[in-house]
Amino acid sequence: MTLDEAAPGADHTQRMTTLEYTDAPATESTEEAFTPPTPETGLLETAEGQASDLVAVALSVIPGLGHVYKGYRLIGILLMFFGTPMAVGLALLIATGTAGFGFFLLPIYWIAVMVHVWAIPDRIVPALNDDGEQY
Repeated sequence: MTLDEAAPGADHTQRMTTLEYTDAPATESTEEAFTPPTPETGLLETAEGQASDLVAVALSVIPGLGHVYKGYRLIGILLMFFGTPMAVGLALLIATGTAGFGFFLLPIYWIAVMVHVWAIPDRIVPALNDDGEQY
């Protein structure tokens, strides 16, 4: 018996089922779109506008400096004074046991810090008495 044949004693009426193919989601997403920095969200813009992701990545040549630029001062200082020395120390320790291959961990750490600073939203908080640029 082939797949086109009906089994003996089976109902020979065919049921037509239509399927709708679409790329649209079945339900509306409850996720909100990215909102620009406003005082209500706690994220503020400077008079010059938002921080540049490219500048933040370039400043991350020194890990943590890009975070400070984008307004994440605590994370930036922790990366500069604790994270980077710890990464260098672990790379040195691993390099002694792996004939120097542990040094390949440092570029991975460096790139991870750059990707993180590129991905986080800006959180620039101007000084309380900052009126912006006055012309």
